[in-house]
Amino acid sequence: MPPQLYSSGMEVLLMYHPLRPPRSRQVQAAGTPQWPSYTGSSQLVGTSPAGKVTVYVDPSLGSQGLQNAKDLLNDADRVVAANNAIFGTTGGSVSVIVFALGSQTDGTGGADHGGCDYSTGNAIEVDVSYGNSVRVSALFEAELSECSMGGNLCGCNTGEALSRWCAASTSNNALSDFATAPSWLQDGMPNYVDQTDPTDQSADSTGCGMAFLSWLQSKGHALNRIAPAMVTLGVGGTLAQLYANLTSDAASNAWPTFQSAVNALPHGVTSDDPFGA
Repeated sequence: MPPQLYSSGMEVLLMYHPLRPPRSRQVQAAGTPQWPSYTGSSQLVGTSPAGKVTVYVDPSLGSQGLQNAKDLLNDADRVVAANNAIFGTTGGSVSVIVFALGSQTDGTGGADHGGCDYSTGNAIEVDVSYGNSVRVSALFEAELSECSMGGNLCGCNTGEALSRWCAASTSNNALSDFATAPSWLQDGMPNYVDQTDPTDQSADSTGCGMAFLSWLQSKGHALNRIAPAMVTLGVGGTLAQLYANLTSDAASNAWPTFQSAVNALPHGVTSDDPFGA
């Protein structure tokens, strides 16, 4: 997951589904998942009490990495329950490995999975974050939420924004350094409300989505109403259509109303939640 720079720090884009050539893999124990990129040894840590999440760790990380993995195992059922409540569905079983994704050990390596449902994307990779396990849980939720989109939304900026909001809502915004909305503002606030960007790798289009979902929530539209509505719209849907479906106002009013709200912010856009949702 390659990092990119934004205004005052690091921005690492989540949910990166790269095309990779075949590579040799180390022989794993029977039943070990085939991870999207990780090729080292997979040490089993355990399966959550509800049986939905099986956690592995790269044993070369030592005690700090193992502690992250144990903390994720203990937190996994809470994250799953929160995710199910957001989408109004019951998700499938997943496996997740904690390792130094992108050679990072502070969570900034991000997270990855192979697909956007519980069949093709149920092998999840998350970056280790020494001494800060809540970031590992947040990265896990970012990928888990995409599985709950059923292959119908992720891979575009709308799905990316939704997955980041899911991660923020279940972790007390533990990934605040991943913010993209400030970059969107600095680049002139391009209109990704009336059009959907078919990539999850653009800071501007993701940032527009983050700010827009912050605005909708500040107007009383809870994330557990937003998420199912977005999944129903799918990759062809726009944030303007989401606005129309939630408010019964015309979709054509979404962008100018949102734009006026952004321009009226007393401190501008300094985070992914400029409206304090």
